[in-house]
Amino acid sequence: EVQLVESGGGLMQPGGSLKLACVGSGFEFRTYSMSWVRQAPGKGLERVAAINSRGNFTNYAESVKGRVTLSRDNARNELYLQMNDLRPEDTAKYYCVKGWLGYGDWGQGTQVTVSS
Repeated sequence: EVQLVESGGGLMQPGGSLKLACVGSGFEFRTYSMSWVRQAPGKGLERVAAINSRGNFTNYAESVKGRVTLSRDNARNELYLQMNDLRPEDTAKYYCVKGWLGYGDWGQGTQVTVSS
């Protein structure tokens, strides 16, 4: 079965950086687009970024554009989200999702908290 395991979250000060990671199993990782979504307290899911199967095309939400880089290593079935210049509004639980639109299988999530 499809399994996605996120890691790398933590408590950060504004302006800091984090690199989230996700490892997939139970499916042909290299043939699927992948995405990251997040859910802030009391809010719905927001699609943060998406990447095609080859990793040569990405799409970012306006809220994170310029501060985030999405990449993947298909040889290791891994997906990454480099986050820079973190802001309090980035506080959310981040999920790795199979597919481009952010509505596919997802993992358990990793918490990112940005606070002074």
